[in-house]
Amino acid sequence: MTRTINAVLACLSLFLSAGLQAAPALPLSGVEILQVVSKSGATEEVRGTDTTHRTHHGANIRVHVLERGYGGHQPWVTFNGHEVDGTRTPVCNQGEGLVTCNGAGTTVGYLYTFTLSNTDGGWFEFANTSLVPPHNRLSARLYIK
Repeated sequence: MTRTINAVLACLSLFLSAGLQAAPALPLSGVEILQVVSKSGATEEVRGTDTTHRTHHGANIRVHVLERGYGGHQPWVTFNGHEVDGTRTPVCNQGEGLVTCNGAGTTVGYLYTFTLSNTDGGWFEFANTSLVPPHNRLSARLYIK
């Protein structure tokens, strides 16, 4: 009986110490629209702007958004007021900048990719709320010509 209790206590101690060493989740600290990609406008870096310089129209326009920290799993994303679905890839900070985690490293944010179709321009908007305190809501918007 004593051996069982000691074994359980040892396992519990190991479990708790591993949990205490884990890094806390980072609050949402930034949301940024990085680039717009289309056949008509090629690849356009849009960091820090509120409108594209090139005209992107037609099908399969891709918009890439970087989220730093941990936002909710389902951000609010619209194009001209219509909801848009996308994919989310975790990114890690590995020395020279952010890279796709590929199962290694500590996730510090997410790269989202959204595909728009049959568009002649309009407002793309992304917003999310932090999963951890202070539970702030951050957003970004871009007018796509």
